[in-house]
Amino acid sequence: MRVIALAGALCLVGLGLGFAPLAQTSLGTVTGSVKDGTGAALQGATIRLAAQGSTPTTVLTDTAGTFTFRRVPIADYDVTATLPGFAAYTTHVAVRAGFSTRLAIVLRINGVAEEVQVETDPSNSAAKVARNTPPKDAGRDPRQNGVSVPRVAGGAIGGVVAGGPPAPPFAPGVSQMTYPGFAGRSPRPEFNTAGYDRIEDNAFHAVSQDPLSTFSIDVDTASYANVRRFLTAGTLPPPDAVRIEELINYFRFDYARPAKGLPFSVTTELTPCPWNPQHRLALVGLQSRPLDQDAVPARNLVFLLDVSGSMSSSDRLPLIRTAMRMLVDTLTAQDRIAIVVYAGASGVVLPSTSGAHKERIHEAIARLEAGGSTNGAAGITLAYQVAQEQFVRGGINRVILATDGDFNVGVTNQGDLTRLIEAKRATGIFLSVLGVGTGNLKDSTMETLADKGNGNYSYLDSLQEARKVLVREAGATLVTVGKDVKIQVEFNPAAVGAYRLIGYENRVLRSEDFNDDRKDAGEIGAGHTVTALYEIVPAGTDLELPGVDPLKYQRPPAAAPGGSRDELMTVKLRYKAPDGDQSRLVSVTVKNRTSELSPNVGFAAAVAEFGMLLRASEHRGSSTYQDAIALARRFRGADNDGYRVEFIRLAEMAEALGRQTRKE
Repeated sequence: MRVIALAGALCLVGLGLGFAPLAQTSLGTVTGSVKDGTGAALQGATIRLAAQGSTPTTVLTDTAGTFTFRRVPIADYDVTATLPGFAAYTTHVAVRAGFSTRLAIVLRINGVAEEVQVETDPSNSAAKVARNTPPKDAGRDPRQNGVSVPRVAGGAIGGVVAGGPPAPPFAPGVSQMTYPGFAGRSPRPEFNTAGYDRIEDNAFHAVSQDPLSTFSIDVDTASYANVRRFLTAGTLPPPDAVRIEELINYFRFDYARPAKGLPFSVTTELTPCPWNPQHRLALVGLQSRPLDQDAVPARNLVFLLDVSGSMSSSDRLPLIRTAMRMLVDTLTAQDRIAIVVYAGASGVVLPSTSGAHKERIHEAIARLEAGGSTNGAAGITLAYQVAQEQFVRGGINRVILATDGDFNVGVTNQGDLTRLIEAKRATGIFLSVLGVGTGNLKDSTMETLADKGNGNYSYLDSLQEARKVLVREAGATLVTVGKDVKIQVEFNPAAVGAYRLIGYENRVLRSEDFNDDRKDAGEIGAGHTVTALYEIVPAGTDLELPGVDPLKYQRPPAAAPGGSRDELMTVKLRYKAPDGDQSRLVSVTVKNRTSELSPNVGFAAAVAEFGMLLRASEHRGSSTYQDAIALARRFRGADNDGYRVEFIRLAEMAEALGRQTRKE
């Protein structure tokens, strides 16, 4: 059996021949790649280029683990590579005029490995090679250094994993998965089998016939990241990949903080509709209570990782590994994390381990490799079992499923999978889903599983998005402050002729579901904002709507006696405590008073226009990308994280792609 030593960092400087002269001979280039001990590319590693007396420059490695510093002044530099879970590595390079220096860096978990340095010299084609003597224990079984590697025995992997207690043995067939030093199946060739549910835009409803609008909140953000992935790759997204509410809820808005004793506040606004001046735009915004960092509950997390063959590319399992390392570095001693994997069968790679043992956790993450078919249901069952064994009363108990959603073995029917999740959520353990990959992304399956599992669905198109979801917004992602949150809006027929809910098409509920505590709805996390927009047709404004024949046996509903145009609508919300079964009611009356666009509704309207244009919605009115861009620029606000500037760039890309498509 081949054993990979977990030690040190290997750096090859200036590998390869044929260094091309640069345009300006006073400048040079430093490029390179960063990999782990198995040869897998490491995305998101921080590379720091520093010369004495100058300001350091940093870049992040891309999905292929590569980086580049261009137009570097000639000097001697220290190049340092760091990534959570790995030992930092620093090497020295001399940037020479008109030449490019390439580094190949291998980061390891601990110890020191052999270092080979090759210097490039424009005046001499012969390379100077310097070798350090490898440590005496290089190549020994790493278990002698406190690291245990799974071993193959009788077709199963078992034994002590990452220094913890004995792990349950894998079921027969798990050898389809590969680990460093073990053979596994080659990844399957990929075909474009992505799956999106059909979305039909919400229609206008006449208040005289349908005065109530009822829906479940949605805090998912997967659609925005997925749309960004399409646009960045130079293509417009499929219309059914565009869920407008998820585009809007990707952003945080400046709503009032919740009153004492309430999990969230309710903000409402009424403004002119940017894409139809005869209509109005009503905003309903929720702001949940932010997470108190001094009172963060203990976390019992079980990562359920798809390690099937379809997960082998750099934008899937390697991305998830790096994302997990960042999360691990935020864990405290009171937190626990376990890793369950599934392919042809499922098994525990890391038993539930305290956050105090970060090195042990990082070692388990580093061993994850992909190979085999996908039996998701077996993994889900095992993950819930592990989470239940470590259940923390009053804490965060959550299974985090990371997958491309390509379940092809065992229970594969979406209905059966959702029933399985519904049965498990009753235990108080919630399920979140991290979607990755392209080509075979089963978007509809993952959205449904997160919805039924009392969790949220995020799509990771980059390491930056992974950091946003798992580190920067961990409270909103992991800490639930209210569950089964439902909104019901009653419109006043004296003020409103018709209305249309923008987005939330697959979250619409029946009117009677609002008071039914057995009906599942969305969850809201700590520090989250949720925004809903209604396009409103004022009473007396002409709008052609499909009608029905006059009723024969009953009279149509009439406006309440004494109804006036002073009130536009009443917003009611129902929610449950995270561990409660009985809902509570909040009610807010909205006055029929139109104000100018505010930063909140202005930016939300820009994102809504963007979404309607991507969907080619019949309700987009006079919307154009230029209008959406102008609104977004006007109401961008402080934008400390840069997400809104990024949105403007995406809208500009979409406009350019749209023009190109029309020409073709």
